[in-house]
Amino acid sequence: MNRLAPSLLAADFSKLYEQVAMIEKGGAHYIHFDVMDGHFVPNISFGAAVMKSLLGKTKLPFDVHLMIENPDQYLEDYATENTEFITVHAEACIHLHRTIEHIKSLGIRPGVSLNPATPVSVLDAIIEDLDMVLIMSVNPGFGGQKFIPSSLKKIRELKDLKEKRNPKLEIEVDGGITTENIKTVTDAGVGIVVAGSTVFGAPDIEKRVKELLEQIK
Repeated sequence: MNRLAPSLLAADFSKLYEQVAMIEKGGAHYIHFDVMDGHFVPNISFGAAVMKSLLGKTKLPFDVHLMIENPDQYLEDYATENTEFITVHAEACIHLHRTIEHIKSLGIRPGVSLNPATPVSVLDAIIEDLDMVLIMSVNPGFGGQKFIPSSLKKIRELKDLKEKRNPKLEIEVDGGITTENIKTVTDAGVGIVVAGSTVFGAPDIEKRVKELLEQIK
């Protein structure tokens, strides 16, 4: 089953609880948190306090994407009863296997994200240890960017690797997802789609979530 993870990066924070309720009512499967530190990526978003403010306010599991340097220092902050995934960047982790084991020790499913210029081959030694790989289909740091077409090749390559070595692996994509291309990425092998502006920029958020899910069911 293909799933949708709306990214709060594009939400109106003055209406945060209301908009989270809209995506939940629309049938979204996760809330995606894009955490940015202004160092690993050229922007600052929000931290664990914003995420934790939603505890008890939603039943949706948390999909946490750490676009930060030294993620090991902050993993405990994002490990909550709602957190299903914590994803770190291969480019930000000096000892990636150690970081993955750290996430597992917290009872959280570990993921690794790859920037557009990072090849799938960097996962060769660790693919069996992962629950998810997140393919960035834009350069991380800002919402509202256009999808990088070469990302489809990486998704297909990762799908082949999954089938050969880790059939239970989740493939996620983040960046530039629209109503026009969401079906294309799921057809290529993506199981979890992150969408920000396409969801929260819509006149009717609940309706947009339902439209996207209808396309990828």
